Amino acid sequence: MNTKVTKGPAPASAAAAAGPALVRGWEVVIGLETHAQLSTVSKIFSGASTAFGAEPNTQACALDLALPGTLPVPNRGAVERAIRFGIAVGAKVAPMSIFARKNYFYPDLPKGYQISQYEIPVVQGGTMSFVVGGGSNGAGTTKTVRLTRAHLEEDAGKSLHEDYHGMTGIDLNRAGTPLLEIVSEPDMRSSAEAVEYARALHTLVVWLGICDGNMQEGSFRCDANVSIRRPGAPFGTRREIKNLNSFRFLQQAIDAEVQWQIERLEDGLAIEQATVLFDPATGQTRAMRTKEDAHDYRYFPDPDLPPLVIAPEWVERVRAAMPELPGAMAERFQRDDGLPAYDAAMMTQSLAFARCYEAVRAASGQPKLAANWLMGEVSKRLNAEERAIDAMPVAPAVLGALIRRVADGTVSNNGARQVFEALWAEGADSTDAAARVDAQIDALGLRQMNDAGALEAIVDEVIAANAKSVQEFRAGKDKAFNALVGQVMKASKGKANPAQAGELLRQRLGGAGG
Repeated sequence: MNTKVTKGPAPASAAAAAGPALVRGWEVVIGLETHAQLSTVSKIFSGASTAFGAEPNTQACALDLALPGTLPVPNRGAVERAIRFGIAVGAKVAPMSIFARKNYFYPDLPKGYQISQYEIPVVQGGTMSFVVGGGSNGAGTTKTVRLTRAHLEEDAGKSLHEDYHGMTGIDLNRAGTPLLEIVSEPDMRSSAEAVEYARALHTLVVWLGICDGNMQEGSFRCDANVSIRRPGAPFGTRREIKNLNSFRFLQQAIDAEVQWQIERLEDGLAIEQATVLFDPATGQTRAMRTKEDAHDYRYFPDPDLPPLVIAPEWVERVRAAMPELPGAMAERFQRDDGLPAYDAAMMTQSLAFARCYEAVRAASGQPKLAANWLMGEVSKRLNAEERAIDAMPVAPAVLGALIRRVADGTVSNNGARQVFEALWAEGADSTDAAARVDAQIDALGLRQMNDAGALEAIVDEVIAANAKSVQEFRAGKDKAFNALVGQVMKASKGKANPAQAGELLRQRLGGAGG
């Protein structure tokens, strides 16, 4: 995934200069609100567990329910994760921010309000940059989206509508779970841009270790604010699509909503600000409720929580402990390892993938080959088996040793793939990596012929037995030369080095040919 986090604006591009693409003559305007569940073991204002999958209502304490006599205490780990995010996106980390009560009634919010931040959030501003329309050829447009804010808040509980015979069950385990709500400016102009922004944000929060990114469990979910307008006109009325927990649904929902709004405006009807839900089964959005504005929530500072004060020394301690960011690491891979931009972006699709690449590169001494193997054979098998890179059964040191044997001509590329398949099937830790690879090469009989004398004898036999191909090669037909190389490989039972065999053939034939 092409992901880059920067502190400044993206370079201008021809595509950007040409203006946004229009849909049936309408410009699409999108802003995202993303909820990232913070990776703390306890809740934001209590010591209750945040573990996923427990029996309903077994992880909600009296404080999460705001029972009389309880007082919330901010979770230091949640604050540090917010600081980490603010540093990563080049935002201002507020020296003082305020927790507020957001008042509304909902069955899974028993205390009648949510503790959030309103006027003074902990993270203010920042940018996210990413590439839209990229690929292995390196093409694509760099897009920068401004961030409005990122604020800390608690999650609500969950309403359960299935298996209750027409009733609704309430599970309060999630109540009080720490969230970082990341709000963008309305800078995106297509569903493709929105998806790439969400992917870049997902990569970053997982990279920083502040969120596990598990979208199926609701750890990372997006609300999309969508409106349309004629080019140059003021912003139109927006509708908010709630709780999108996959990139595919995010794109489908935005596209469906855009078509709905276009149809409505072209029919002469007005659009009312509303909260809507996307139904993947029908591919349509449907209104959930009229969209509230801030005054509807009657925000006021939480009387039980003092202002959150973050000293500059705290910010610097967090900064010093942060990992290298994906954009900076990708630039280093291009500069120091000579990787193309696409390869470098792929190597930084996650911190685990980047660490694996660095280990394979160190073991092999071959940066480009290491990247090729990780993008090719390794990724193909990981995807097929739905494994993460850190669950790869072949240790990076073993893969590096195999790549070294490809580079020094011990085994061909095709032979190396057979060796890799065997290593993958049996599992190969880093113990005696080189010896293990060599043993597997010999067990499969794939070691290439390094005996120059034996190869010369085979080449001479092939030349003598294929006079017609020799004559055609000397007449300028390159296909005849390929046929001769094939005969050498056949005679050597695939153990000859193709490049070495070709070089020796040309020497024997006097370098003739087309």
